[in-house]
Formats: sequence, structure tokens, C-alpha cells
Amino acid sequence: MELWARLICYGMLGWCLEVAFTGVSRFLHERDLRLTGHSYLWMLPIYGLGGGLLEVTHDLLAAQSIWLRGVVAMVAIFAVEYSSGFTIRRLVGHSPWNYYGRTRWQLHGLVRFDYAPFWLAVGLGFELTYAFLLRVRLG
Repeated sequence: MELWARLICYGMLGWCLEVAFTGVSRFLHERDLRLTGHSYLWMLPIYGLGGGLLEVTHDLLAAQSIWLRGVVAMVAIFAVEYSSGFTIRRLVGHSPWNYYGRTRWQLHGLVRFDYAPFWLAVGLGFELTYAFLLRVRLG
């Protein structure tokens, strides 16, 4: 599959994961049985480009242990989350997400370090997605 198509797949998959995560979170924290999830249009290119970055880091570290690759992926995800949130905040006045007041484990309201286990799992899951997308042929 071509790079552009993989980036779109990463963006769509990220959107789906975010909507599912926010819906489940609303249930767990507010007991909202509607399971209403949400995302932002900004997230399609962010997740897409983040997936492209994870491809590069995976290819560079392919011979390393799965745990090292997972930790590097987690750090890359934090970097993308922080830099994209910072950039959007500068462009439009606020970031689509704001972690101020939700936990003490946040940095400038843009990343939550208590999400580290989740991002580690996403980084490792990305490897399976990447391998699958490399096998898929379009047309």
C-alpha cells in the first residue's frame, strides 16, 4: 500500500480509537450509558502523520527488543501530541484537548503522563497495523 494511503488509514484508525476511548471514559467517569465519544477534525492529519513517524521509528529500531520499540513509540506519541497541541493552540487560541485540572501528571495541559501505558500499548499495536498495511494491495 502506498504511503499516502497508509497515512489516511492511520488517521482513520486514530479517529476510531479516540471516539471509542472517549465514549468508554464518559461511561467510567460519568456513568453515561449513551457512550458518547468524540474527536476533532484536526486529529485526522495528526494521527496520520503520527503513524508515518511511527513507521520511521519502527524501521530504524526493527532489530531492537519489543519493549524498547514500545517505549520509543510511546515517547514519539507524546511528542506528536504535545507539538500538535502546542501548534494548534498558537494558531487558533486553544488546543482541542486540555488536560489542565484533570490530573497532576500533565504538561502544559497538552499531554497526560498517566496515559503512558495506553500509549505504549498503542505503539505496540501500531506494529501489527503497519505490518498488515504493508501486505495490503490497492486495486
